[in-house]
Amino acid sequence: MPGTYSGTVVPLITPLDEHGVVDEQSVVRLLDHIRSEVTGFMPALTSGEGWKLDARQWQDVVTYTVRHADGLPVLAGIQLPDTDAVIERARTAAAIGADAVVVTTPFGKDVTQDRIVEHYEAIRAALDIPIFLYNEEALSGNRIEFETLIRICKEIPGIVGIKESSGDAAFTRRMAEAGTGIPVFEGWENLLVDARGIEGFIGPLANLEPSLCNAMLVDPTPDRQAEINTVCERYGVFKDDWYRWVKKELHRRGVIASPTVHEEAKAV
Repeated sequence: MPGTYSGTVVPLITPLDEHGVVDEQSVVRLLDHIRSEVTGFMPALTSGEGWKLDARQWQDVVTYTVRHADGLPVLAGIQLPDTDAVIERARTAAAIGADAVVVTTPFGKDVTQDRIVEHYEAIRAALDIPIFLYNEEALSGNRIEFETLIRICKEIPGIVGIKESSGDAAFTRRMAEAGTGIPVFEGWENLLVDARGIEGFIGPLANLEPSLCNAMLVDPTPDRQAEINTVCERYGVFKDDWYRWVKKELHRRGVIASPTVHEEAKAV
């Protein structure tokens, strides 16, 4: 039901071995590393290199996350370019046992706002799994406008959250204050102090320092924002290939067995 999700939800990195196989034991260690501080797991989203994973890699990381979630909700990221492909993968997520799917808009700069609404309507009509809206532009090439977000929230049942990664704190505040009853999560670490009214945070830093993310949600002061920014700079979270640097730090800490990213994996 809307309103269920809050706090820090972690967009998991995808632990890969040198051949690109998802490492189940590293998934277990990662979940155990953050479990006590987060309210949900979000595998195969952008921090998990979700748009790069092949079908087997995607299915494995979602399966392992569900298998070892130990009661925490699993919201499966789906980053595919068109509605039919998203629906097919969402069916797989439901069969695996994911609690919801996290879905961006169709890919392309020419995608209209009406087409965005039709996209989410079609997903909802095809299956019953709850939907988390992912509002971003870097991957899809477009974003959901405010009036469209309100329309989706009001007209399409089963929307359980919004990962608001527009990069515009004023937009995020406006959405959080809109009274839809659907929780809004800030997707950028550096905007937390300005994103008032949000229900929580979903960002890569949660793989490393979820307690710091929680502290920022409880007490979003400029000083704490400065601490967040310093930590993000230290770990490379603000770099364009942030997932690479987050993996390097998790590997340094002994949480994952390899820092391999998708493009570095060697075919068997």
